[in-house]
Amino acid sequence: MKKVSSILTMALITATALTAVPFQVSAEEVATTAVQETQPVQNATEPVTEAPSTTQDPAEIPSTGTIYGTMQIPYADFFKAEFEEANNSDVEVDAVSSATANKWKGNAVGSFDEEGNWTQGGLAAGTYYEEAEVGGKILGVVYPVAIQAENYEFLKDNYSFTPNADMTAEPTAYKTVTVDGENVTFSKINDTDGVQDVGGSVTLQTQTNYGDYQIQVENFPKDADTYGAIVKTTDGNYYAMRALENIWRNGQYAWSVGYVTQTHGNNIDNEDYHSTNGATIDEIVMITLDGYRVVKDVNLYLPEIFTAGVEVKDSTAGTGAVTADVSAFPADYQAVGTVADGFTVTFADGVANISYQNAQPAKYNLTISDESGKYANVKGTFTLSTDSLPVAYDGEGKIVPAEGYTQEDADNFIKNITSVQVGENTYNTGRRGTTIITADGTIDKTVQANNTPVFVEGQNYDIVVNATGYNTPLKFNTGDSAPVSTTTTTTTTSTTTTSTTTTTKATTTTTKSNSSSSSSSSKTTANTSSSSSSTAAPKTGDPAGAAPFVALAGIIGLVGFTTKKNKK
Repeated sequence: MKKVSSILTMALITATALTAVPFQVSAEEVATTAVQETQPVQNATEPVTEAPSTTQDPAEIPSTGTIYGTMQIPYADFFKAEFEEANNSDVEVDAVSSATANKWKGNAVGSFDEEGNWTQGGLAAGTYYEEAEVGGKILGVVYPVAIQAENYEFLKDNYSFTPNADMTAEPTAYKTVTVDGENVTFSKINDTDGVQDVGGSVTLQTQTNYGDYQIQVENFPKDADTYGAIVKTTDGNYYAMRALENIWRNGQYAWSVGYVTQTHGNNIDNEDYHSTNGATIDEIVMITLDGYRVVKDVNLYLPEIFTAGVEVKDSTAGTGAVTADVSAFPADYQAVGTVADGFTVTFADGVANISYQNAQPAKYNLTISDESGKYANVKGTFTLSTDSLPVAYDGEGKIVPAEGYTQEDADNFIKNITSVQVGENTYNTGRRGTTIITADGTIDKTVQANNTPVFVEGQNYDIVVNATGYNTPLKFNTGDSAPVSTTTTTTTTSTTTTSTTTTTKATTTTTKSNSSSSSSSSKTTANTSSSSSSTAAPKTGDPAGAAPFVALAGIIGLVGFTTKKNKK
């Protein structure tokens, strides 16, 4: 990466007329971001200093001396002094590009309420940005600084310096700004309260959705926004953590070494992080408005990553086997493979053989680990599928096992549902999806998507349910009825008739167009069939067999009625 000079940086900022948070995001955008991205933390034990109040129109700026305020600091300048003692001190920390629609705008800072509870800021809390043709770019952070009064106009025009309401009061933490002509440099953070050693555990995951390495810091700041973080390794290298690129929610920090290269549609910068592959983390530094919070003596090994994963061939559910090519694995990789219950993984001649018995249709994960611990786990996914459909609609608002299938079969279909089409609209399931069919198979007629009801009371809908591993979707109409079986027993003094009648109820399918003024419907009624057995009586279950008996009874009745009338 090429270093961007301070002059070019200032020219860029001036040209794009960048401003601090209150002037760059509308009130509506800030409110929306706060709702989506904030997370309340109850009863913070050690309230930290919040961002100092500032003023855009100071009554009077002194001509000499030190004044305090906040300033837009590009990431390269913000981290430069922090890296002075690193072996890789020449690293220039880039801005963060984001192709997302709004996440890079989520720079609202956190605050305490009247009861002392902390509300976390946005995912990009305390940063500033510029818009791009697609998405935006996070350029750096807005952080407290100390400047010399004679540099006020220059820094206001080029770095959006804003003096604090009390510009003579020293903040809890700040950077000192030095101006030499048009060259601007920043000191390490002046931490007036001293470095906080927060301790706690640090755990590791490899090849996640956010990067090749992802660490979880137990004692991350729960009462302050994180403006940046530094991961230090035992070989003396430092690695910068930035908003949206590396810093995520709840103490999660992630980065790429070149294998996981995208997250949320964004390309992950990985050039400066390659040397973490196989390194050991020694210390983690988190930067907040109250200075440094540090986890020391971490001693966390980052196992070597050599591939993005393995490809496993798909197959059919039930009993069978699939394979994966592992011929590119290092010679000293001591492979152990796992999938799920009923699966066995063996290795021979550069091939992983995965055999299985009685496996349900689904997507499965193969994990290959190195017994020695030198190398990271390698993962692969595959799908076992079937053409069979183990579920049916019961006519009463529920998905149930189809004839010949068990409840376990039905439950497996339901938990693998990926989407449900209701009329013309398709709703995906999952973490941020819409659950239309609940775990017990019930169709939730009250569910909403984006605050809009999925179902309108009194209307019937064509439904299509797709599930991973099932090549045949379930299709039905909410107005459909299921077959109903009834048994009728009739007893008389002279004969006993037992009949069993099976009736298929009429099925009505109504399709409505988007216009309320037009609709079409079709009605199909199945023929009614019946069967009966009797030792003496006519076949009363058969209309043809019963006709002579009914006619004879009618004649006898008529004769009786006529005789009574004549007697009168």
